[in-house]
Parts: sequence; structure tokens; C-alpha cells
Amino acid sequence: MSISPVTALEPAPIDWLARADAIAGLLADNAARHDADDSFVAENYTRLKAEGFFSAHVPAELGGGGADYAELAAVIRRLGSACGSTALTYSMHSHLVAVAAWRWKHQNAPTDGLLKRVAAEELVLVSSGGTDWLNSAGTAVKVEGGFRITARKIFSSGCLAGDLLMTSAVYDDPEAGPTVLHFAVPFAAEGVAIRETWRVMGMRGTGSHDVELNEVFVPDAAISGRRPKGKWHPLFHAISLLAFPLIYSAYVGVAEGARTRALEVARRRPADECLVQLAGEMQNAFAAAEGAHERMVRLAETAAPGPETTSQAMIGRTLVAEAAIRTVELALEVAGGAAFHRDLGLERAFRDVQGTRFHPLQQKPQLRYTGRLALGLDIDG
Repeated sequence: MSISPVTALEPAPIDWLARADAIAGLLADNAARHDADDSFVAENYTRLKAEGFFSAHVPAELGGGGADYAELAAVIRRLGSACGSTALTYSMHSHLVAVAAWRWKHQNAPTDGLLKRVAAEELVLVSSGGTDWLNSAGTAVKVEGGFRITARKIFSSGCLAGDLLMTSAVYDDPEAGPTVLHFAVPFAAEGVAIRETWRVMGMRGTGSHDVELNEVFVPDAAISGRRPKGKWHPLFHAISLLAFPLIYSAYVGVAEGARTRALEVARRRPADECLVQLAGEMQNAFAAAEGAHERMVRLAETAAPGPETTSQAMIGRTLVAEAAIRTVELALEVAGGAAFHRDLGLERAFRDVQGTRFHPLQQKPQLRYTGRLALGLDIDG
């Protein structure tokens, strides 16, 4: 009589969207308070960490949660419908993980060490990329064994809870000319300070303060990339493809939450023809936002980074922004006078969704990039 060997069962995959649904109510309960006092959504971030969300998109073989890209986008959208600030801040961490995971999988890049640390320690990554963009900001001075970095990085969402600042600075290379160096800086490093400057119209709970680097030492081994200043580079085509569907998931969530609240109010009122038409217009606007965003997500899942996919991703970014703003504007009208009261949350959604205007590429630079590409002109021209 033979005995079959016992085979280890694969752990059941985590339903990350269900996990987001389970905590959405808690996040929503905290949102208005943080908006009112301009404070960071610290307890929401603590809950996300306790639930393992910061390692959700790290590949399972590296110790992470194994969430695929579309699932991660859906999670951020769900969080956005509850608390725009929490979702947007989390998307900034998530897109850094997504780019690192994509590069590890598709380019055999040595990003597995970072990803393993995120998985093991639930590290919180903070991006400074939106304000640095192609030109970067700050200076890198060569010293023995590395560089001294001096910079002030604005819009550093989630910095109060951050472990690593993923950033860059410009080194005046004597041979190659102005060169952008990419690196990570621990928030605990000597010379790193947070300046609490975040007093803004919307997304007040993101804690997007300035991070000041005062002659922070970065060793040569910590430089993860170099590129010419001010020029499109393969890294930025990857960022454009992978980061912006996640960032704009937060805004689709804000628009979705506003639409839901407006309909709840409107259904308690007599449905005259004006209200019916407004509701239809709001549905159309949201469908436009949702459709453009779904296309961005599909592109990120299937396309290779490059000038054309950057154009398509940035077209999506503009279309989602326009439609999300219009959805929330119409939600105010659908809800009527009740929307003017803060307690309903539509006033906050209206302010939060304005943030869609300010991430790169903003509408006019996007039109210029897309137009030059369409006409066969140099995108760096």
C-alpha cells in the first residue's frame, strides 16, 4: 500500500478589492476631519499598513501580495470614493512599486532588493517625481565615495509617514554635462527635514509637504540611474505608462463617490425634467472618465513604454481629468442646495478633484507633446 505524499497547498490569493471595501467606511469617517484641519490622514495610512496594502503589488515571489496592476488601480479607485487624500497619497507609493516591479519583470532591472524590503517591512515610499519631472531639482556635488545633495522637494505626498524618498538631483558632470541622478534617501538620514507647508485648496489630507535635503550624503552605490537633464528618457516613458493610471484612479474614485452621494440626495426629491437631464449628463461625464481611465489601465498592462504610449497615456490623463471634474460639477447640481453643505462631502470632492489639473503632463504640455509626435517632430524640441 503506497501513501501519496502531502503537497503543500498554495495560499489563496488575497482579494484586495474586498479588503479595500472592508475599510472604506473607516477611511471616509476620517476624511472630513483631516480636510477641516489640514492634517495628514495618518490613521488611514496606519490602517492600510496593518492590512498589507503597501506591499500589495509586490510580486508574490518576492514576498509581496501579488496584486495585479488592474486590481491595484481598482483598489485606489475604491479608496478614492471614500477619501480622496488617502487614495492619492497611496497612489504615489503604489506607482513607485509598480515601476520597480515592471522593470524587474520586463527588463531584469536590479529592483528586487527594494521590492523585497517593501514586502518585508511594509516600507512607505514617497515620490518627488511630479515636481522634478524631466529637469529634476536640486544639486548633487561629487565628494569622496558619493554625492552631497542639496534640494527642496515640494509636493512630497505622505512624507510624514515615509520611509524612503525616491528622488533625484542634478550633477554637473564635467564630461556629460547636466546629468540627473536618481536615488533613494531614508527620511531618517542626516540632513533630511520636513517643512510643513501643505495649506491648499483640495487633497488637504495628503500631507504633501516640502522635504528639505541639506547636504545629504548619497553613496555612489545608491545611484540607481543617470540621464540627461530635460530630455525624455526610457525611464520616463515607463513612468508615464505605469504611474498615471494609478494616480488618476484616485480621481475617478473621487468622481464616483460624488456621483453616488448626489444620486442618493436626488432620489429623495421629486424628479422633474431638469433633474432627470442633469442626472443623465452626470452619468455621461462619469462614463467618459471611466472609459478613458480603463483604456489607460489596459495600456499599462499590455503596451511597451515609448514615445507613442506616453502620448496615449497622457491623452488619457487629460480626458480623465476633464471628465472627472465635469462629473463632480454636475454632482453639485444634481444634489442641489444640499451640496453647499460641507457635511455632504460634495464640496470637498469639488476641491479634491481640481488636483487633476496639476500632475504632469498638464493639459497644454500634453497637447504640445502629442501634437509634435503626431506631426513627426522631435518630442524634445
